[in-house]
Amino acid sequence: MKDSKIVDSPLGLGKVEVLRASDMFNGDPEPRRGKVRDVYDMGDHMYIVTSDRISAFDVVYPTLIPHKGTSLHALSLFWFGETEDIIKNHLLETIDERTVKVIKADRVDVEWVCRAYLYGSAWRAYDKGARTISGVDLPDGLVMAQELPEVILTPTTKEDGGHDLEISKSEAIAAGLSTKDEWDLLEETTYKLFDRYQTVSKKHGMIIPDFKLEFGRVGDEYIQIDEPPTHDSARYWAEQFYEPGKPQEAHCLDKEFLRSYLRNIGYMGDGPPPTIPQPVVREVSKRCIASYKVLSGQAKLKDYDLKTVDQVMEELNG
Repeated sequence: MKDSKIVDSPLGLGKVEVLRASDMFNGDPEPRRGKVRDVYDMGDHMYIVTSDRISAFDVVYPTLIPHKGTSLHALSLFWFGETEDIIKNHLLETIDERTVKVIKADRVDVEWVCRAYLYGSAWRAYDKGARTISGVDLPDGLVMAQELPEVILTPTTKEDGGHDLEISKSEAIAAGLSTKDEWDLLEETTYKLFDRYQTVSKKHGMIIPDFKLEFGRVGDEYIQIDEPPTHDSARYWAEQFYEPGKPQEAHCLDKEFLRSYLRNIGYMGDGPPPTIPQPVVREVSKRCIASYKVLSGQAKLKDYDLKTVDQVMEELNG
């Protein structure tokens, strides 16, 4: 059964539906529910519904984020249109503001993580002394959020349950996840996509420091599946406020703001997930909408009056 409700937009945009769970076909078939999306397998094609659920640290939270599903859906459509000359994608038809019909592909069980800046888990490992990240050697002396000497690929396995694991090219080939020719092709494609994403983003004052992609096989062709870089699957930093050596969450348009808040209250995924308070919901919702509107050139970052985690904590403690 569909689980949704109508709420007041935290951004003052009137009433808005928030969707926890979809039910396109009255239970036949039941969808496979991921952390955020519901997937209906129809044999040779699938329907993907982007809900308003949100996850961090591999946990789905009880709080829904208004405008999230529709914004991620819109940004995915935008990026697919911007990159279809590089590689075809799985999109067949847009059904509604959060639903697409897609080709059912044979997934390549590798998540293609591309990094141009030292941040997140890669920075935390580097800060603890690691100088080899996914088989890539990094020099001494780098600081948090610094642009890397070159864009690097740090792939992981694609696990249906549990944590994805870092994997090298040789390990992936030995495990039968990919052939050498396939790996070389998809690696080159990932770098080409990165160049396009970065070029378009910088045109609108944003930086993509890292993202993750998935590909699938359809016959003897490869296509892009899952989602392109969105609020959930990439980082987006404001070029105007970018400063190496410092956290970038104050003006980011990605999920790192939520992760930063959760770390601030001492939650890292262990135990029951907390309810997300309304001021945090408001700021996450802003970032979801802005990720689409700013990157597609329909709005400016300054239009959204983003608050920092510290400002939100003051609001909560006031």
